[in-house]
Amino acid sequence: EPTEQVCEFLMFSRGNKNSLSQPQMAITYGKKVLIENIQEEIPSILEPLLFRTIVKKSSTYYVNVGTDQIEYPPKSRLYLQCKLSNPHFKPETAAQSTIINFIVTEKGLEDQLLAMVVNYERQELETKRQELVRQQNDFEVKLSMLEESLLVSLSSANPETILDNTELIDNLDNMKKTALTIENQKEEAKVTEKIINAEREKYRILASEGSMLFFLISALVFVGHMYQYSLESFIIFFFKAIENTSNQDQETRVPELVLNIRYTIYQWIARGLFERHKIIFLSMMAFRMIQKGIIKVDWSPAMMNFLLTAAPKTEGDNPLKQW
Repeated sequence: EPTEQVCEFLMFSRGNKNSLSQPQMAITYGKKVLIENIQEEIPSILEPLLFRTIVKKSSTYYVNVGTDQIEYPPKSRLYLQCKLSNPHFKPETAAQSTIINFIVTEKGLEDQLLAMVVNYERQELETKRQELVRQQNDFEVKLSMLEESLLVSLSSANPETILDNTELIDNLDNMKKTALTIENQKEEAKVTEKIINAEREKYRILASEGSMLFFLISALVFVGHMYQYSLESFIIFFFKAIENTSNQDQETRVPELVLNIRYTIYQWIARGLFERHKIIFLSMMAFRMIQKGIIKVDWSPAMMNFLLTAAPKTEGDNPLKQW
């Protein structure tokens, strides 16, 4: 149950004044512990937990945390959360732990934005898609349960009288009919899903535009460390552009939404940029749209690379001696 999971999962911040005593108590009681804002250097006090330097005394397990030796139930779990975009942990840390990268990718953000946009523009469409996903999962569960029930029935039957066991034969027949019904329902659901996905794809261009803009904004931190923007803030302005678009004709609404999103996001970002950085941001937008084919011009990666790096030729004489 979600409620029970919340009760078992305790979260602590590294900056908390009780950041050591509270996790110790949680681990002793066998809870799942999450410590936030870990940096590349893992605190040495957590290393015994991370490296599982556990001592067994009688039937009880213990681990040293700092100067204290605390009880370590086998069901205890430790999770460390790092907010750095590209952390480099020590090899021993990587070897003793499972590292999961939850950083959003451009394609992943595009899919998330697509679901949000469709839910806003065509709520009944997204609701139906989610219902289909649940149905497909239910079908898989039912088929798995039928297979398990079939194996149990066959394994418990007497091999000598299995052909005379009418109850078993009737159950097998009913299982076969149920399995065929479920397979037919799965095929019907797949057809419906294709229709829904075709309608959803009409809004893919909006999600692609939003994902592209967010990653361009995220790259501004390399221009100035103060240019940092959260995904939550971006989504607010993203949907503000959609809300401010009054055109309801679906054929012309989507292209107009793309322009409004682009303009609204630029206005939001430009308010916090120095003047000399506004042209950089505009250039980033233009170059990215050229790469994605939104702006139709003849270009090649080599041309773009020459424009950005302007690598000088090392062969031949300089035709402009005065330079």
